[in-house]
Amino acid sequence: MTLTEDHLQLADLNALGPEDLLRWAYERHGSRAGIVTSFQNTGCVMIDMASRAAPGLRVLTVDTLRLHQETYDLIAQLEERYGIAIERFQPDPDAVENMVQRHGEYLFFDSKAKQEYCCNIRKVQPNERALGTVDVWITGLRRDQSEYRSNIKKADVIKRGERTLLKLCPLADWTEADVWSYIRTHGTPYNSLYDKGYTSIGCVICTTPTLPGEDKRAGRWRWFNHLEGDNKECGIHMGGGGI
Repeated sequence: MTLTEDHLQLADLNALGPEDLLRWAYERHGSRAGIVTSFQNTGCVMIDMASRAAPGLRVLTVDTLRLHQETYDLIAQLEERYGIAIERFQPDPDAVENMVQRHGEYLFFDSKAKQEYCCNIRKVQPNERALGTVDVWITGLRRDQSEYRSNIKKADVIKRGERTLLKLCPLADWTEADVWSYIRTHGTPYNSLYDKGYTSIGCVICTTPTLPGEDKRAGRWRWFNHLEGDNKECGIHMGGGGI
């Protein structure tokens, strides 16, 4: 189904609570809706919510082949806990091999452009393949995560190349405290890296723990923290990079 303003009222969707929004997405769009998550704490919360509000809702992830072991362990735990099969989208092996041969395995240390190129190969391109299977992209973005994300909506119609998608952020108006309160109340599985000082979780090496008082995404590509205006986005939510 082509998503247009005729098929939905964005104001109504933005007024829904998280579970109602997940339920609406699944009941209206079925297998063309999916939670796309990298297993931050918000993704885990939405998976738990969907187990009650929208059982059968797809869960998709990008496996960059460089995730922390704790993340792989969590994927297995979530699949067992909720009886789901999480769909994994991996980078093209030929593209990875070509990138490593040209620039080395640790090219992301060399420059911001090469870091963005690595993210494009390992994350953005597989994510685009995942999005090619859905009309409704459900993500765990929250307004309190960064200045760049401070104005996100719970529901918005976006252009992704030649396609139109409905992008849902059911927890957009939640705080970090809200997320952890839900996890504690419901006994929701979460990534054990949070217990080791991580506040944003991505690939091995490119994600590090943060110190008290630091921005939540300061641990992403820490060696670029000196760059003015660095928004610490990998490209999934703003378009990919190339080199």
